[in-house]
Amino acid sequence: MSELKLTKTRLFEGVWEGFLTSASMDNLQPELEVTHLNEPVLGLQMTEDRENGHWVVRIPVPLETLSDGVQTFVIREKRSGEVLNSFAILAGEALGDDLRAEVTLLREELDMLKRAFRRHCVETA
Repeated sequence: MSELKLTKTRLFEGVWEGFLTSASMDNLQPELEVTHLNEPVLGLQMTEDRENGHWVVRIPVPLETLSDGVQTFVIREKRSGEVLNSFAILAGEALGDDLRAEVTLLREELDMLKRAFRRHCVETA
């Protein structure tokens, strides 16, 4: 389990915002990556806020990723691949609940596990 915790504060004007805390701010700044449909999302910004003991994380949602249905974005720690948070945006047809968003997130996490397992098999062969 990671010592990192990423907490959403808001989604405002097309930018997901949150703060990242670590057991020790003395460590190097963590490297985060954001994906949508297993493709990288560019534009992530991290600003250290030593006074409050966290990093401010901002992720602009690219317009080209928005379309009908559920669009899921996954935020990972780059070195370990650990999922720190995720968010989904629903557009178009209204849903009674967010089951499709959960299924999409599970699919992305399963894809990540498959890649990690294959990498492990190659490394231990």
